[in-house]
Amino acid sequence: MTATQRTVRILRGIDEIDKAAWDACANPPGAVFNPFLAHDFLAALEASGSVSASAGWQPFHLELREEARTIGCVPLYLKGHSQGEYVFDHAWADAWHRAGGRYYPKLQCSVPFTPATGRRLLCAEDDPAIERQLLDACAEVADQLQVSSLHITFMPQRQWLAAGERGYLRRMDQQFHWHNAGYDSFDAFLADLSSKKRKNLRRERREALAAGLTVEWVTGADLTEAHWDAFHRFYLDTGSRKWGAPYLTRRFFSLVNETLSEHCLLVMCKRGGKYIAGALNFIGGDTLYGRNWGCIEDHRFLHFEACYYQAIDFAIANKLKRVEAGAQGPHKVVRGYLPNATYSAHWIRDAGLRRAVARFLEEERHHVAQDIRWIEQRTPFKFGIDLSEIRGA
Repeated sequence: MTATQRTVRILRGIDEIDKAAWDACANPPGAVFNPFLAHDFLAALEASGSVSASAGWQPFHLELREEARTIGCVPLYLKGHSQGEYVFDHAWADAWHRAGGRYYPKLQCSVPFTPATGRRLLCAEDDPAIERQLLDACAEVADQLQVSSLHITFMPQRQWLAAGERGYLRRMDQQFHWHNAGYDSFDAFLADLSSKKRKNLRRERREALAAGLTVEWVTGADLTEAHWDAFHRFYLDTGSRKWGAPYLTRRFFSLVNETLSEHCLLVMCKRGGKYIAGALNFIGGDTLYGRNWGCIEDHRFLHFEACYYQAIDFAIANKLKRVEAGAQGPHKVVRGYLPNATYSAHWIRDAGLRRAVARFLEEERHHVAQDIRWIEQRTPFKFGIDLSEIRGA
C-alpha cells in the first residue's frame, strides 16, 4: 500500500490559496470562530497595503497538501523588523547584532498587529500529527531561508506545548481578560466586586459621559463609510501620538466592512452631534476582541468607558464568554479584568544565542507565573469568590 504524499507550498500572498480551503483549516465546522484567522481578514490586510514587503511584513504563508487537498495552513511572514508583534524580541536582536550577527530578516507566524490568542497551526481536523508536521515545516523553511529565527506568537497552550516537544523554545507572558460568569447585566457583574471597587467603577462611568457624551454600538449592515471615516481619524490621531506610524490604512477598514461587517463592532462616542472617539472590536464565536481606540477630544475615563465597560456591556448582552482587550494594561485589573497567560514559541538558528535565550525564557516564565499569582490575590472581586469558576463560566 503506497503512503499518501504530503507536500508543503509557500504562498507569497493569501490570494494564492482558495478562500474556502484556507477557511476550512482556519475556522473548521465545530470550532469557535476566530475572525483574525479568516481569509477575509488576512486578505484585507494584504490588499489594503497594511501588510506588504515594503511595510516589513512579506507574506510567506505555508500550505500543507495531501495530494490535491489542503489539510493545513500557517499564517507566516518574512519580517525586516520587530514592530507590530507585541511579543518583544528587540533585546535579542540587539544582542545578536552586537555579537556580529544579522537578526533580520526573520520569520513571524502571527496575525499582524493583533495580540489575540488563536490557533497558529491550522488544520481542518483536530489532528496533532498534522500540527507537528506544520511545526517541522516552519522550522525547515526557516533553515532553508537561513534566517536567524522563527517566532510563533499568541498560540494556544496546547500548540505551545507541542512546539516545545519539537525543540522550539517556549515563552510566556500575560494579558488581562474579562470573563463572563453568566451575568445578565453590568450591575450583576458589579455585585461580584468589593464595595469600594464597585463604587469606583460606577463613578468612572458617570464621569466619562458627564460632558454630555452619548455612546452608540454600530455593527453589521449599520456600519457605513462615514463611520469608518470618523474612526480612521481617531485612529490616526491617537496612533501618531503613541507610536508615530499607525499600521492600518484607511482602505483596510473598508475591505473589512465589505467582508466581515457582522464581526465588527464600533463603539462610537458622540458629543454635540459629532463623533469624537471610538473603539474597534471584533466579534468572535465566544469572545469580543478589543483592537483599536482613538479620540480627537480628551475626556477623563472615556477610554475606560469605550474600551472596557462598553465591551463588558456588549459581551453580557450577546452572551459572549470573554472580552480580550488587547496587550498590556495592568490597570485593567481594578476594572474586573483578570490575568491570563499568553504563549509563544521560538526557533533560533545559532546555538549560542539559542542557549542564552533559553536561559532567559526559563527565568521569565517563572517570574510571569509568579506575577499572575500575585495579581490574582489582589483583584477587585469580593473575598472568597473563586476566580477559577469565573474563568470557567
